[in-house]
Amino acid sequence: MTANLRTGSDFARLSRRVSEAGLLDRRPGYYAFRIGLVATLFVSGWIAFFAIGDSWWQLGIAVFQAVMFGQIALLSHDLAHRQVFRTRRPSEIAGRIAGNLGVGMSYGWWMDKHTRHHANPNHEDLDPDVDPDILVWSKDQARASKGLPRFIGRYQAFLFFPLLTLEGLNLHFSGIRAVAKPGLRRRGLEAALLLAHFALYFSALLVVLSPGKALVFFIVHKALWGVYMGSIFAPNHKGMPILSGDTELDFLRKQVLTSRNVRGGRIVDVALGGLNYQIEHHLFPSMPSPHLRRARPIVQGYCAEIGVPYHETGLIESYSLALRSLHEAGEPIRANRRDAARA
Repeated sequence: MTANLRTGSDFARLSRRVSEAGLLDRRPGYYAFRIGLVATLFVSGWIAFFAIGDSWWQLGIAVFQAVMFGQIALLSHDLAHRQVFRTRRPSEIAGRIAGNLGVGMSYGWWMDKHTRHHANPNHEDLDPDVDPDILVWSKDQARASKGLPRFIGRYQAFLFFPLLTLEGLNLHFSGIRAVAKPGLRRRGLEAALLLAHFALYFSALLVVLSPGKALVFFIVHKALWGVYMGSIFAPNHKGMPILSGDTELDFLRKQVLTSRNVRGGRIVDVALGGLNYQIEHHLFPSMPSPHLRRARPIVQGYCAEIGVPYHETGLIESYSLALRSLHEAGEPIRANRRDAARA
């Protein structure tokens, strides 16, 4: 995909409209309520866990806590973007409590990765979210793939959701790997909080549950958390244009053309943490999540004015588009296999 380099004035005009509407202002009351509600539900879930004891009914708690882990991760995301606090220090303190201690995910590692994603969304050379580590996201990546990505890439659309069951473990592992290497900001603190999370989590499982039930609880909890996390982020960019090194786009077009909004009511807003308004979030990352819905008609109308496509679809269709894109990306691998079989 190519486009002429623009000056950025288009975004400046949009930014003024959004700012004049008051949509960049902080929402302390909203976040105080949201953090309090999520924390209360999270703690209540563990109180119920200890109250129920060694029972298979604990699988219901595993499902509930998978959702709570996802909601805490979404709060950590908002904190990283300084949607809650304007300055870095309180954002980092709360973010590490939510991310490292709350769900066992390194706040510093994730923030670095996510910042690079926002700077160059869907850029196959610069966006870590489209690295071909397991899946391939473009036909060029498929042609160059070797090892596991090449093996999985043939049928990756069918394997995508099953693979998401491992995403929770991947988030844990990535955090542990990040604190094990020099370079991470406040590395010692992050490591201590991660250690505290895992010590508390596994102690609770082994004290309350028999070994067999503890293992099943762990599998169900981590698998569903991984699927939930993947289901939050997959609709946003997967199936949208993949950029390469020779693409020249201004900030507005780079963010809008690679992002997809997901239509839905309040339930979708809560489940996806406002990230269903992905276009608005990418244009204004520090905008509080409850303002994204209000920013949507402003951004959509402005994109229509300047002739920039604004992509929005339903939740189920967004997953369909993502899976279709994965299947198309893997075509060179399947074609190569067919050619080898004929030879």
